[in-house]
Amino acid sequence: MNKEWVQVTKRSMLNESRQIDRAVKLIGLGARLQVLEGETELSYERLLKLYKEVAGKSPPKGQLPFSTDWFLTWQPNIHASLFMNIFNYLQKTSLLDDGELLIKTYELYSEQMAHLELDPLLSVTRAWRLMKFMHSNQLAMNTCKVCSGRFITDLYENPKYFVCGMCKPPARAGKGQASGSLQLQ
Repeated sequence: MNKEWVQVTKRSMLNESRQIDRAVKLIGLGARLQVLEGETELSYERLLKLYKEVAGKSPPKGQLPFSTDWFLTWQPNIHASLFMNIFNYLQKTSLLDDGELLIKTYELYSEQMAHLELDPLLSVTRAWRLMKFMHSNQLAMNTCKVCSGRFITDLYENPKYFVCGMCKPPARAGKGQASGSLQLQ
């Protein structure tokens, strides 16, 4: 009986250690407390204490993004589509769970933005919300009929006629943007 208790305690301690490690990584990426609650099994009190310890400050307050509209606007759509394409590839080729996929995908997205010398428009919190919207079928991905790229679209977008924002940018796209953001030439 003592052996069983030791095994259960070890598993619990290992699981808790993994949960803390995941929370620390997410905090390091800038995740909000609600994301930590959704992606770990740690209590709110433990997460709050951990957040303060890792970030050196209290977590920001306020509501999370709740609308799909942001992901459908021109520049955010390009960034969100890149994120989801990376996510979908990793989901197909790895054994990571959604929390690990979020972290790995966001790290790869951030690396791409740094390599391109662009500011990432997608925060890890918005990326998490995007994953939730995709899993609940509030958004879809369609293939552009011009470039064959996969982009996030409204659920009811007709895929037969879909042209992405890169192939057909809006009239004022790239006008008056600060350096370090996506611009068309």
